[in-house]
Amino acid sequence: MAIYSPPILDYHFLLQHVFDFDAEMQILGKDVDTELATAVLEEAGKLCSECLQPLNREGDEHGSRLSDGAVTTPPGFAAAYRKFTTGGWTSLSADPEYGGQGLPFVLQLWLDEMMSATNLSFALFPSLTRGASEAIAAHGDEVLRATYLPHLVSGSWTGAMALTESDAGTDLALLKTRATSNPDGSYAITGTKIFISSGDHDFGGNIVHLVLARLPDAPPGIKGISLFLVPKFLADDSGAFTLRNTMSVGALEKKMGIHAQPTCVMNYDGATGWLVGEPNRGLNAMFTMMNAERLMVGIQGLGIAGGAYQQAAAYARDRLQGRSADGHHGPVAIIEHPDVRRMLLSIRSFVEAARALAGWTALQHDRSRSHPDKQERVNADNLVALLTPVIKASFTDLGFESAVQAQQVFGGHGYIREWGMEQFVRDARIAQIYEGTNGVQALDLVSRKLALDGGAVVESFLERMTADIDAAAANNEVLGIAEAARVGVNTLRDVTAWLHQAEASSANAGATEYLRLFALVALGWMWTRMAAAAAQEKTPRYREKIVLANFFARRILPQTRSLATAISEGSTAVMALPAEAF
Repeated sequence: MAIYSPPILDYHFLLQHVFDFDAEMQILGKDVDTELATAVLEEAGKLCSECLQPLNREGDEHGSRLSDGAVTTPPGFAAAYRKFTTGGWTSLSADPEYGGQGLPFVLQLWLDEMMSATNLSFALFPSLTRGASEAIAAHGDEVLRATYLPHLVSGSWTGAMALTESDAGTDLALLKTRATSNPDGSYAITGTKIFISSGDHDFGGNIVHLVLARLPDAPPGIKGISLFLVPKFLADDSGAFTLRNTMSVGALEKKMGIHAQPTCVMNYDGATGWLVGEPNRGLNAMFTMMNAERLMVGIQGLGIAGGAYQQAAAYARDRLQGRSADGHHGPVAIIEHPDVRRMLLSIRSFVEAARALAGWTALQHDRSRSHPDKQERVNADNLVALLTPVIKASFTDLGFESAVQAQQVFGGHGYIREWGMEQFVRDARIAQIYEGTNGVQALDLVSRKLALDGGAVVESFLERMTADIDAAAANNEVLGIAEAARVGVNTLRDVTAWLHQAEASSANAGATEYLRLFALVALGWMWTRMAAAAAQEKTPRYREKIVLANFFARRILPQTRSLATAISEGSTAVMALPAEAF
C-alpha cells in the first residue's frame, strides 16, 4: 500500500491564491497567516501518514472488542490517541477560554480530511468529542462548561452522542428514554440507545455522553425531548471523577466497516445526568452538535475519496497490462488506458473541488463567529446552514462512488483484502447513513434551507457564483470552463425557482437529484475559481488545475442537464406504483 501523501500543496494553493486567506484573517482578527496555517497542516499530515495510516488495516482486521463489560480498541489505538492529544490536535480550533488554540475552522476540517483518508475509525473519536464540546459550550450552564469543557478540549476526556433507539431512528419523536429529577438537581436517565459511536473505549479518562430523553411531564413528539449530559464517571467527595455511573455497554454492533470504532449499544440504568439547555428543547441543543457533525461527516467522504485516489493512481502507474491505444506498444501501464484515466480523473476532479468548497465553507463558519459586522456574521451563518446538507450528502455519495471507482482501477486485486481498497469501500458506506441519512439531507435542503430568509439566502449564493464566473470569464484561458459553470448555475437557478412553486410531493420526489445538481454546480464554481487563480501561476502543479477544471466542465457538469430533467418530472412516476405492489 502506498504511503499517504498529505495534500499540502493544494491547501497552500487554496489559502494563498483562491481564498486570500491572509486578508480574511486580518478582518476576522485572527493572528494566523498562510505560512503558519500551512506549517500546521504539514505537521498534521505527518501525524496522519506516519501514525494513523499504519494502524488502519490492523484496526480493521482486529476490531474493537467487548469482554466483561469493558471495551478494548485495536492494538496501537490508545497510544495513537495519547500522541494525538499530546500534540494538541484536539484543541486546534477550540475556544481559548477552555484551553483551545482558536485556530481557523478551515484547519480543523482539513485535518479531518487527512484523518479520514488514513484512519476513519480513529477520526471519529476526536470529531465526536468536538461536537459534544460545541453543544455544551452553546447550551450548557456555567457549571457544566467549567467542569467538562477543559477536559474535552484537551482530549483527556472524550465525547459521544446518544440519540438513536431501536424504534426511533430518524423519527426522534418515538424515543422512549426517560429522565426523572433527583433531589440534588441532577436527573436519573433510563433507557437503551443503539449505534453509539465512541460509546466506550480503553483510552482512559471520562466519556461524556449527550443523551436525548423525555421528562415525565414532557409533551408528546419532538417538542418533548430534552438533552442531558451523562458522564461515564462521576465526581467523588474529593472532586476526582472516579465513581462509575450506572451506564454500561450492552453490545458492540457488528458492522460492514469502521471495525476499529466501538459502536455501542448503551444501557442507562438510572444513570446520573444533567440537563443541557432548556427542558423540552433538546433538539435545539442537539442540532448544534449535529450540524457540526454533518460537516465533519461530509469531510469523511472527501477524505476517503482522496485516500483511495492516491492508492489507485499509484497502482495505475505501476501495473502493466494490455497494449497502447494504437496497438504498437505493450504491455503498458494501465494509466495509459482511457477508461482508467476517466475513473481517476472523475475521482480527482471531485476531490480537489470538494476540498476547496469545504475550505470556503469553513471560512464562512469563521466569519459567522468573528466578523466585526453583525450582518456579515448573519449572512455567513446562513450560507453555512445552506451548504451543510449539500456537503454532508454529496461528499459522502461522491466519496463512496469514488472509493468504488478507485477499487475498480485495481480490477480483481481491488476485491481482495491485500491491497486495502475494499476497506475504503466498506468504511465509506456508513457516512451516507449516519448523522441523518442523505435522503433526509436532501429533504432538509429542499424543504427548509431553500426557504431561508424567504429564499434570499439561496439567491445570494447563486449571485455570488455568477459574479465569480463572470470575473473568471475575462481570461480567455478559462473562458470555456467559466461558460460551462455559467450554464450549470443558470440550470440550478431555473430548477430552484421551479421547486419554490412545486407541490410538496413533487419537491420531495426530486430532492435527492436536486441536491446532486446543487453540489455539481457548486463544485463547478470552485473549479472556475481555481482555474482562474491557476492561470496566473507558472508552476506545473498549479497549471494542472486548468486541465482538471476542463475535465470537470466537459465530462461531469453536463450531468446537471439530466438531473434537471428528472426533477421537472415531479412525483407522478415515483408514486404511480401502489404501495402493496412493492
